[in-house]
Amino acid sequence: MQIGVEAARAVDNKRVFVVDTDEISRMAAVFMLHDENETHELPSLKAAFDKAAEWKPDLLVLGEALVNEEGKDVFARCAQTIPGVKTLLLAGEGKEEFAQACRQSGADGVVYKPLTVEKLRDRVDALLGRKRRPIAIQAA
Repeated sequence: MQIGVEAARAVDNKRVFVVDTDEISRMAAVFMLHDENETHELPSLKAAFDKAAEWKPDLLVLGEALVNEEGKDVFARCAQTIPGVKTLLLAGEGKEEFAQACRQSGADGVVYKPLTVEKLRDRVDALLGRKRRPIAIQAA
């Protein structure tokens, strides 16, 4: 089901990898993003790097669980391994200090849980250089 999707966004071929060891967060983000992006879900950083060798992503969405497991230097490793890629951290509610430390370590953006379709898509669009237009719905 497509929710508020603009046709131009759905076909502009932006590739997003959602990488998280937390399967529920990973799948939720993929569900919210797949209508407007070529979205791939991956359970590990190694899997993301392997896939990036074949299909370079425009954005890596990294879950908090993965960053805790890999360390905050994960953002620098992503930039070094996949030149030009942007990174977005999915952080838990109340994790502002953790998110700030990740921003200082190289994360390009942060989105906080609980996730909503609009909030996640807006943050992804901003990092991909897109501008969202409000959808006007006229009453009959």
